[in-house]
Amino acid sequence: MGWRAEQTPHIAAGLLLLLLVYLPVTCHQDHQDAVHITAILGESVVFNCQVDFPEDIPVPYVLQWEKKVGETGQDIPIYIWYESYPTHSGEGYEGRVSRVAPDSPYGAASLNLTNIRESDQGWYECKVVFLNRSPNQHKNGTWFHLDVHAPPRFSITPEEIIYVNLGDAIILNCQAEGTPTPEILWYKDANPVEPSGTVGIFNDGTELRISNIRHEDIGDYTCIARNGEGQVSHTARVIIAGGAVITMPPTNQTKLEGEKVQFSCEAKALPGNVTVKWFREGAPVAEVAALETRVTIRRDGALVINPVAADDSGQYLCEVSNGIGDPQSASAYLNVEYPAKVTFTPTVQYLPFRLAGVVQCYIKANPPLQYVTWTKDKRLLEPYQTKDIVIMNNGSLLFTRVNQNHQGRYTCTPYNAQGTQGSSGPMEVLVRKPPVFTVEPEPLYQRKVGESVEMHCEAQEAEGTQRPTVVWRRRDGLPLQKSRVRALGGNITIDTLRRQDFGIYQCVASNEVATIVADTQLVIEGTQPHAPYNVSGTATEFQVTLRWQPGYAGGPDYKQDYTIWYREAGFSEWTKVPVTPSGATSVTINRLQPGTTYEFQVNSKNTIGEGMMSKAITIRTLDVGAKPKVAPTTAGPVDEKIFQNAPEGSGPKSGPPRNLTVTEVHNGFLITWQAPLERSHLVQYYTIKYRTDAQWKTLNRGQIRPEETSYLVKNLVGGRTYYFRVLANSATSYESSDEVRFSVPARVKHKAITAGVVGGILFFIVAIILSVCAVKICNKRKRRKQEKAYNMVAARLTDLRAADSTQVPFKKKSDLEKAEYRV
Repeated sequence: MGWRAEQTPHIAAGLLLLLLVYLPVTCHQDHQDAVHITAILGESVVFNCQVDFPEDIPVPYVLQWEKKVGETGQDIPIYIWYESYPTHSGEGYEGRVSRVAPDSPYGAASLNLTNIRESDQGWYECKVVFLNRSPNQHKNGTWFHLDVHAPPRFSITPEEIIYVNLGDAIILNCQAEGTPTPEILWYKDANPVEPSGTVGIFNDGTELRISNIRHEDIGDYTCIARNGEGQVSHTARVIIAGGAVITMPPTNQTKLEGEKVQFSCEAKALPGNVTVKWFREGAPVAEVAALETRVTIRRDGALVINPVAADDSGQYLCEVSNGIGDPQSASAYLNVEYPAKVTFTPTVQYLPFRLAGVVQCYIKANPPLQYVTWTKDKRLLEPYQTKDIVIMNNGSLLFTRVNQNHQGRYTCTPYNAQGTQGSSGPMEVLVRKPPVFTVEPEPLYQRKVGESVEMHCEAQEAEGTQRPTVVWRRRDGLPLQKSRVRALGGNITIDTLRRQDFGIYQCVASNEVATIVADTQLVIEGTQPHAPYNVSGTATEFQVTLRWQPGYAGGPDYKQDYTIWYREAGFSEWTKVPVTPSGATSVTINRLQPGTTYEFQVNSKNTIGEGMMSKAITIRTLDVGAKPKVAPTTAGPVDEKIFQNAPEGSGPKSGPPRNLTVTEVHNGFLITWQAPLERSHLVQYYTIKYRTDAQWKTLNRGQIRPEETSYLVKNLVGGRTYYFRVLANSATSYESSDEVRFSVPARVKHKAITAGVVGGILFFIVAIILSVCAVKICNKRKRRKQEKAYNMVAARLTDLRAADSTQVPFKKKSDLEKAEYRV
């Protein structure tokens, strides 16, 4: 029988009337037999209701679901169904209730309720009415009670930033809703709030009251609402009124050349007359001529550069102030990427005949250079097919042995991930003979303290080239003492020689074709020994074995003896231990405490007196059960040929690392920096130092390679303030970056606790699996070993029976098994 839309209200009314007639005859279960169901707010639930047909024979029936509402428990229909008739949904349940499909595992009268609300909680009854049976012939129906649970959600929270004056009283109100009723917890700077005479928690934890604000009360206050369904948190920062506070600091950004960049810098203050200033690499942006026409500071404090240029890369710092207290600042780094380009094209370049030479391609690229193509005399050059030509990492051409065929007209075209901006102009490469030494210094000059030395050196140009200039320098990079050094042509004289004049000196002759170098060594006799260097150590639980390289002994006939100075790091009392036998360059220090950091220095002396101390190194003894490891040298790897007799001193240094930043990322905190601008080629590795108090500590366990300029750290403690520095270590010294302050958000601590619990459980499971596998492997090996031993014994008995006697000589100890001198 068909139905029209306009008939639906009449049909529904008919069904209701029909139910009113039959409902009194329908029996249902008592509340004591009710089914209790728990559901989560916003999710779905199925009320499982069976239909018991009379004599198990399906007959027509009407399904009605009711809910008791109000204090009187009035039954309100929420769903009525009859086969082939339109269903009826009660008010507030439209689109949320439906009958479960008959072929589902649930009963035929089951009801699906979706998008659950808190108001859905209560009593529900399933009623089944058989239309062609007498009222008392059969009974169907089920009672249900629905409990609706909801995760916490805040209904009242304090302001994110609260300005106060010392002595004020404040109330932080934090209320939350949810089922079950949420519990409220309070934290200050990631630590639970401890009630005191001026601090208290009231009204079931919803109010945190501070009656007399002191300096130690300033900080971040976090309220956490939690129940069995989850937790939420809200942080309020209590700040003394006056100074401006940055609420939205700038973040590091990478842009393509020609794009627009915007750095935010929003701040709040009391009073609110905040002034925002922007600086690039320490200079106000308004005074940077290259930015003058492209930079704008908006009213909200944001810095806009449109468009960005390749040279705009660098550190940008915003400083906010309202005239009260010290200004607050925050910085971010702008990285501008662009296609690789040639910055300079020399008209002529020279190559030295029969020597190694380089044709430079002066390139600038960000991202870094990927490759360079070259042409010679308008033809593509294939250096990989030529044995005496190599393309260097910087794109330049290296000729391992120059000949006349290498002369010609060259161009270079650089490429990176962004492409190229074109080729260089033509460069005329000329092959010419290099300068030659006509007088070279002696290989060795040996003098005493206070004497003078004169070292000779002359050079001559080849035909058709300029006369070479001749200068002297120290190979270790230390400057010559101008007050005691006299130069005349290619010769130099050093007066009143001192111990620090010891070293390798180089005569350098240069012209447009090539630079040639001649080395000589100056030895100063009759001085105290120089400091030992390359000090390293191997640690176990209770001892440390030290090794070092001897410095210059003070003369060819002098012998050095050594003394070890050591102490527990942070303590002022040093212990001195002489090294035996005389002249030994390694020693083992015993009777140390496990898991303790010690400082070590090596001092040398000869017959004249004591020399300088070596640089101090720190070594931590192992915890009980740990594996031994070698501590890195303080100065890093050293070219022994160059520094075999190196004097004490700082040695050549690189410039300091630049633009140190600390940024929170999804898996920890990323520390980034830039390589030094000056003498970056001297950097052998980087070290990261940090402190939370006055004591500096090393963050990275191993050495960071010079090409790496970032480091990910995961275990910073939430709510604490860290100070970071990056050291650029050269062969004999280091340079430090500026100190950077970074406050870890309080929420980090909660993440760390959760991750630690999960990690601990996973580690425990893996340990059990590995232990079982290890036992099986050991048992298998043991069986094999027993079988092998049995076979060997059987074979030996057979051999003994076959021979009258067999002598097995004892094995002599290896000459390498030498006794180790220990203290």
